[in-house]
Amino acid sequence: MLLDNKVVVVTGGSRGIGRAIALASAREGADVAINYWRDNDSAYGKASAVESIVGEIEALGRRAIAVEGNVAERETGIELIARTVEAFGRVDVLSSNAGICPFHAFLDMPASVYETTVAVNLNGAFYVAQAAANQMKAQGTGGAIVATSSISALVGGGMQTHYTPTKAGVHSLMQSCAIALGPYGIRCNSVMPGTIATDLNADDLADPGKRAYMEKRIPLGRLGAPDDVAQCVVFLASDRARYVTGASLLVDGGLFVNLQ
Repeated sequence: MLLDNKVVVVTGGSRGIGRAIALASAREGADVAINYWRDNDSAYGKASAVESIVGEIEALGRRAIAVEGNVAERETGIELIARTVEAFGRVDVLSSNAGICPFHAFLDMPASVYETTVAVNLNGAFYVAQAAANQMKAQGTGGAIVATSSISALVGGGMQTHYTPTKAGVHSLMQSCAIALGPYGIRCNSVMPGTIATDLNADDLADPGKRAYMEKRIPLGRLGAPDDVAQCVVFLASDRARYVTGASLLVDGGLFVNLQ
């Protein structure tokens, strides 16, 4: 098992890609601490999602806890790591995955939409990574941080002018953290998903014509599934990637190279 007896923290872990990461980690032998934000889950009709994922992890014979909190607030990351250490004794892996993408046109975008997106996607990634890294340094045994960036860090989007800069920032954050934390044996990498079918983009992909158009642009001929990303996160978090840090891995079915 790639993560046998490791302790993995997943932000935004109750649904979508985060849920898949939490399950994949448990299947590979990890105990899992899940961060979620009930207000955000409820907006997608997923109020009971966190209870479900905890049950699924426990059914796999692994331990799980759920810690509610908005990662945009610095205290959330600190509490999440503290609660994880209290429950499991340490932190080996952080999957910094929490993110939002409320599609909106640029010219009339309210400041609140921009500011909230930056706060969750970029500030949240910084705060949680900082809290996890301090714990890993104190443990003295190294660790791995894998952040969920996006293909949007590399390409533009007319309805994502608030979102794409945050994902570019997450990518850059992991590069800089790889340098800052390398002396402590902490590896920092990112994954860059392409079009992954989750409830985050369900409305956008509900149009059959748009979905077909998106699929046609992908060389592998299909949209991604959350587990496609999760398996890559597990690899980067595992000792099989022991000499990989400061890297970014496109998980997009070939979409990026086809857009060039």
